[in-house]
Amino acid sequence: MYPTLNDLTAALNDGRTTSVELTEAALARAADPAGEGARAFTRLYADAALAQARASDTLRAAGIVRSAIEGLPISIKDLFDVEGETTMAGSVAREGEPAADANAEVVQRLIAAGAVIVGRTNMTEFAYSGLGINPHYGTPLNPWDRATGRIPGGSSSGAAVSVADAMAVAAIGSDTGGSVRIPAALCGLTGFKPSAWRVSMEGVLPLSANLDSIGPIAASVRCCAELDAILSGEGGPVPEALPLRGLRLAVPKTLALDGMDKHVSETFARAVARLKEAGALVDEIAIPEFAELANINAKGGFTAAEAWAWHRDLIARAGKRYDPRVVSRILRGKDMSAADYLDLLDAREAWVAAVDRRIAGYDALIMPTTPIVAPAVADLEASDEAYYAANGLILRNPTLINFLDGCALSLPCHAAGTGPVGLMIAGSNGADRRILAIGLAVEELLAA
Repeated sequence: MYPTLNDLTAALNDGRTTSVELTEAALARAADPAGEGARAFTRLYADAALAQARASDTLRAAGIVRSAIEGLPISIKDLFDVEGETTMAGSVAREGEPAADANAEVVQRLIAAGAVIVGRTNMTEFAYSGLGINPHYGTPLNPWDRATGRIPGGSSSGAAVSVADAMAVAAIGSDTGGSVRIPAALCGLTGFKPSAWRVSMEGVLPLSANLDSIGPIAASVRCCAELDAILSGEGGPVPEALPLRGLRLAVPKTLALDGMDKHVSETFARAVARLKEAGALVDEIAIPEFAELANINAKGGFTAAEAWAWHRDLIARAGKRYDPRVVSRILRGKDMSAADYLDLLDAREAWVAAVDRRIAGYDALIMPTTPIVAPAVADLEASDEAYYAANGLILRNPTLINFLDGCALSLPCHAAGTGPVGLMIAGSNGADRRILAIGLAVEELLAA
């Protein structure tokens, strides 16, 4: 449905298009008043992007292609430092704060790889929600069922919409509790959350130092693998697809399948059936530790504690300018003691070890990325109860993998023309290449 990095690179190599043409088209869609660009982006870099595109075309004409994203329009989340600009992170509370004195390392890596940075994408304020609603800059609408006006998912909301609406070929977001995978799933795209240590957080405004990770949203698993190689600095070839026959896949029957709507339940069941038909060995297994996570995080968890530590001075200066639904969650960290935080670190270590033991015999976990399709924006804006209920439900499954310090893909598994549903393929810390290799095979199967 969406052009891949390889598709567009082939078109560039064959002379069927140029970086300037691709960039002009992306910028035109972003600037179209009838489209979602005004809500998907907080800032466009039209002049700089066109200059980067012209430079890329010149290099390509000379036979120089720096990477798989050479000359391609890429968007970056409004969480990454850009030299000379204040990083707003989807907020207005940081107006007047000092400008960044250097690009974030991930931004610099994209530029060095030949990316054309088209703009900064909108997000849930300070990345603290899985829904993508933003009262300051507006909420970009999910490409599916715009007549209803559904959430894009968050916090990397504008990132997903920028790709879905062809305002960028791919987008770079952050994932603390699912903020790459959720918008990818709800918008019918592919998103990858790497093991957190693999991609530098230098120059990235944090939410939780213990949980934050940086990953791509794009058209395919291969696109995400190519972008991950650039973001991580690992380079090297994309992994080969693993044969599905004989793969051992585990479906957690604890918590992860609870609360599914009918469409997600039926879509996930069809995907599992196809995997079994292809020869994968799929077991439903109990992971009782999953049911313990809410108790472990009952006082707010790492996000509240670490967000409070970062935000406390800014809240003292500009707390009234925050989204009330965001600042209320940050303030939970104010009541956590040092002992609470140390207990949390110990609890996580034991929890990760226990879960790793349970899944050690499997090649990957599989589950729905979110148990429901995207709800309507208006319903969640109108009711705190509905907002928090949807937020908790949508974040639930992805958060399990962040707490595990693992890696995970979300790829589309729904039938064309139906509500987007993401299939999450997840593994323990460091299993990134294996998860991508499995994802390549699963994607091929489901697309057939």
